[in-house]
Amino acid sequence: MTKPPHETQPSRRGRAAPVGGDAGGAAAGAFLRMGFTDPTLVLRWREITGPEVARLCQPLRFSEGPGGGTLTLKALPGAALFLGHETRALTARINQYLGRPAVARLKFVQGNFLPSRPTPHLRRPAAGIGSADPTNAWRGPDGLKTALLALARWRESGKN
Repeated sequence: MTKPPHETQPSRRGRAAPVGGDAGGAAAGAFLRMGFTDPTLVLRWREITGPEVARLCQPLRFSEGPGGGTLTLKALPGAALFLGHETRALTARINQYLGRPAVARLKFVQGNFLPSRPTPHLRRPAAGIGSADPTNAWRGPDGLKTALLALARWRESGKN
């Protein structure tokens, strides 16, 4: 028995799809091009090496060879010399995280990179607005009243 044509044809193309569906595949392809079969080494770099080392260098490429893998790190100018003295400890931390002796050698390339931005601290709004404030008497749409109250709180926080 043959299937109807709508069941044998591929799904229709040209329709919008969620971005997240393709983002994972594109990211995986980018990591593979740089030699990272497991992207957690790049994504968790700060946890693996610690904040002091993570602000000085970032993983750039990983290549495996017969004598072990070589991890290329992009380091800030001047930091490569310092990190060269820490190679043994850094290699041990990376291999411990990976659970196998994957990295045998570290290679440093000097260059600038964009450091990760710290998470922004949100400013606490003022405790409240005075009872005499005209926004308390507003009798309009709720969305606009909420915005006016937020503006009044911001205004009051600037007075202190």
